[in-house]
Amino acid sequence: MLKFKRHIICSVSALVLGCLATGASAQDTAPTTEAQTTEDGAIIVTASRITTRGFKAPTPTSSIGALEIANNAQPNIFTTVAQLPSLQGSSGATTNTFSTSSGQQGLSSFALRGLGVSRTLTLLDGQRVVPANIGTGAADISLFPQLLIKRVDVVNGGASASWGSDAVGGVINFVTDTRFKGFKANISLGETTYGDDKTGVVQMAYGTSFLDDRLHTAVALEYHREEGVGPGDFGEKAANGRDWYRSSTLVNTGQTNNGSPQFQYKDHAQSYTYSKYGLITAGPLQGTAFDANGNPYQFGYGNNGAGGAAGVPLKDAAGTVSGCFTGFCIGGDTSANVGVGATLQSGIIRTNFYNRTSFDLNDDSEIYFTINLAKVDTHNQPNPGTTQAGLTVQCANPYVPNSIKQACTDNNITSFRFGTVTPWLPNIRVNTERKQERFVVGSNGKFGLFGTDWNYDAYYQHGKETSDIKVHNLLLKARFTAAINATTIGGVIVCADPVARANGCVPVNVIGNQTPSASALAYLQPAVGAYQHTIQTQDVASLSFSGEPFSLWAGPVSMAFGAEYRREAYRAVADPYGNGTSTPYSPDYPADPLLSTGGGNFYAGNYRNGRGSYTVAEAFLEFNVPLLNSEQLGAVNLNTAGRATNYSTSGAVEAWKVGLTWDTPLDGIRVRTVRSQDVRAPNLNDLFGPIVSTNLPNFTNPFTNSTLTVSQNQGSNPGLVPEIAQNFSFGLVLNNPMWFPGFSASVDYYSIEMKDAIAGGPNATQLVQYCFDGSVPSACNAFNLSGANPYVNVGNINAASIETSGVDYEFSYQRSKPFGLPGNLVLRGLATNVRDFTTIPGLPGTVASQTAGQNSGATPDWKVLFVQTWSTEKFSLLIQERWFSDGVIGNQYVVCTSACPASTGNRPTLDNNTMKGMTYIDIGGTYNVRPGVQAYFKIDNLLNADPEPSPQTNTGLDVNPALYDTLGRFYRVGVRFNY
Repeated sequence: MLKFKRHIICSVSALVLGCLATGASAQDTAPTTEAQTTEDGAIIVTASRITTRGFKAPTPTSSIGALEIANNAQPNIFTTVAQLPSLQGSSGATTNTFSTSSGQQGLSSFALRGLGVSRTLTLLDGQRVVPANIGTGAADISLFPQLLIKRVDVVNGGASASWGSDAVGGVINFVTDTRFKGFKANISLGETTYGDDKTGVVQMAYGTSFLDDRLHTAVALEYHREEGVGPGDFGEKAANGRDWYRSSTLVNTGQTNNGSPQFQYKDHAQSYTYSKYGLITAGPLQGTAFDANGNPYQFGYGNNGAGGAAGVPLKDAAGTVSGCFTGFCIGGDTSANVGVGATLQSGIIRTNFYNRTSFDLNDDSEIYFTINLAKVDTHNQPNPGTTQAGLTVQCANPYVPNSIKQACTDNNITSFRFGTVTPWLPNIRVNTERKQERFVVGSNGKFGLFGTDWNYDAYYQHGKETSDIKVHNLLLKARFTAAINATTIGGVIVCADPVARANGCVPVNVIGNQTPSASALAYLQPAVGAYQHTIQTQDVASLSFSGEPFSLWAGPVSMAFGAEYRREAYRAVADPYGNGTSTPYSPDYPADPLLSTGGGNFYAGNYRNGRGSYTVAEAFLEFNVPLLNSEQLGAVNLNTAGRATNYSTSGAVEAWKVGLTWDTPLDGIRVRTVRSQDVRAPNLNDLFGPIVSTNLPNFTNPFTNSTLTVSQNQGSNPGLVPEIAQNFSFGLVLNNPMWFPGFSASVDYYSIEMKDAIAGGPNATQLVQYCFDGSVPSACNAFNLSGANPYVNVGNINAASIETSGVDYEFSYQRSKPFGLPGNLVLRGLATNVRDFTTIPGLPGTVASQTAGQNSGATPDWKVLFVQTWSTEKFSLLIQERWFSDGVIGNQYVVCTSACPASTGNRPTLDNNTMKGMTYIDIGGTYNVRPGVQAYFKIDNLLNADPEPSPQTNTGLDVNPALYDTLGRFYRVGVRFNY
């Protein structure tokens, strides 16, 4: 296989260099297409509900056609679309891999403008799709019938007046080939340059017709398997030879007003609150570590990262280490670091069945039925072991080495504080299964009324999403505490707590790396683990009409109107250990007096029960009015729309838009502008969602200058109301002028201002810091860092405001027989420059945050996609460049190395606030073996560019997979059949 890969690289490199030398280049993505023309000449535009001849929508829209989708050769079409620059912060298979509780592992959902997946509406053939996750309220693209998709429209701007809630950032509409005839298939294999994430895809589609072409049916089947990229080990060794991880961390100096920065950017951060096999972290024995056999030795502390002497434990009650930072040293023994132990890409098995059957009532109308049955199974490891800092171990514990017992006696102590990553426990594994059942029955067509033609579209859709999250090898915290507190009775080592003993407690040795007995593991990590079973349903009834009722001086007036009704509901049931006893105990989850009846007993993944529903009734009206049509002044059209919506939870809300297009008398030049009010109503999770608990290891407690593991509890709020956004865009379009045939370009400025934005409020770190520095005193009521189960409660509020603006650029150029060579050359470029992304939390004592250019998030200053394709009748070649600009870790930081101002929670000081941008080069090609058979290859990230660190104030994966490629070079080969 290695020889094969080297051969591919050399061969393709030669081809690419040859093509560049002759002026031809390669890859896929044709020019912008704003509309689809039907057989009768009508125009279908996703940016509008109007279906009529000659209509040009004022809202900027980019499209990706079937050829471009095929050329990009991705096993999931989501990846192809997510490369567009206006898509920022989308959720894919490489994100959420270090999460236990979210249920979003392997979820493929889009986010436009960096506004999050919940503010981007995704449609299938202009119809809503049942959400795939209660937490996001967004559809999972991997459950769509991918082989039958012939076009993807991306509406870059608010479209709530036309399509309803969630379309604040825009709309992404997947358009299927509803009249497909014939047979086509796709078979592909792939893997990374590291030999992992082995991928196989088999797709087939068949379509035919009966009864003189009146009865038509199309069926698509799909199987997609990816092994994923597993975790690395403890320390800094990433999976399968990847060498880019270096435990980059923003360490806290603890100094806020001495002229030096409070935070420093350091690589190879070493937590001194635990070691791999155990470390005494406070008191007179501080600095005593243990090897795998439980033998004590002096821990190898790092230093301050400036070449100073190794840190010295002060052996005080706080566990202070001089010459280091709060909770961290730099260098030294980093064998216990856990960040790279997270899965880099979730393993996935995806299956899909799709059928659309239609019957033509006459030449103009049809009735149809659609069924889509799909399933996605994913698995991931969120971290290795279970980090346990701040444990208390009794000196009399029989597992404590005799030398340590003697040291306890000599120092007049009976216990010591201890930290370990428990490498002797099996690692957590999260299995998430999502099943979608979607049925649509409808009718569409046209009819005559008062001498004009009208189009109609009516459908009813029922969708059901069943999600099952099962977490294996998950520790019960109270049982762990009891099991490590051992004593000897009658010469036998037992649990010291008599209540625990009476309920099956089996002692374990927390020191070293001694494998526990099967009974001990069963006690600590029950075989059934944590689970949550969720059923989410969506029912939609829709009826709409469009036509040209009359004409004015400049041409016919077009209109569309309709009404829709929607009901969304969900029900979630979780295990009693995580949820509490509102879920009854069972033989798999027996009662245990050590466990809290209120739930929250697991180390992570403490899922909760929940249920809720709401209904939506709405009506819309849209007009396109030609105001001017002359050779001297050009053509001016006014596009207006309004939508009235009533939510059962929050009442009435309105969305509207006003747009203008001017086809100027200058050849090929069009001006377009839109002003709209758009809506995002709170989804089921916002209103009624169960609490989601997430473990935050190495969380800094500013009150004690120490680190610990806390549980961040995210809750819902039934009092939330819809978000209201004001959208504005203005652009210029150059479309295939006679003086530059084959060339098109557009430049569009956009601005979005959102009020009453639903946000999670401050995160756990911010809340604690606000309390610590006194900027928000009420934040002190939201956490408890000193109890047996430290926690921070965060929740949703309607207090935030978001303002974002920027410029979209797009160009395309097509030329036949370039430079006298056979075939066609297509060049395309798209870019988004985010100039501002300001979030105002709306909480007392907080300040606005600017995340434009923040490469630790989703909105770099610039995101660019360049594509070149050269195709002939026999073969095609492509090159694709993906680039985003240099940025910062966080705009909240004040950068300084000396003479620093006072550091606060809102404006902390930092010595280095840079994150490099990245360029990825992809290449590919096709070869037509014979009619109907095409072989192809694709290499993504040809140069195997490594991700840039994304350091935070605690240790974790410390890279940003939403922007950076964490997998490395990827090879794909395949064969397509089309008959």
